[in-house]
Amino acid sequence: MVDYDIKKGWAGKIEGEGLEKLMTETFGNAHKKGGAIVSKYGVLEAIEAEMTSKSILRVETANVSGPMTDDDILDTKRKLNAFVEAATGFDVKARKKRAQDKAKKGLL
Repeated sequence: MVDYDIKKGWAGKIEGEGLEKLMTETFGNAHKKGGAIVSKYGVLEAIEAEMTSKSILRVETANVSGPMTDDDILDTKRKLNAFVEAATGFDVKARKKRAQDKAKKGLL
């Protein structure tokens, strides 16, 4: 489970049906399960995303069991990164920097 910061003012884009729509566009499928939106893609058996607040997006993933090819793993990782970037407003570099800053402050 990973908590991602959401860019200030970005939450309006994924509130309501926005997160489910974004997951459907990115992964081709999505449905509600409790308070989370659930999907699957490539080597990920389950991708659960939930906005816990206007500034935090929680994403939890579970891998499929069995053999995986490098191409499948890379494709899945790229799709997941594209989804998280579209949902949070931060690219990989910005998310990494924010996580490093939080770690330095002891917030992780």
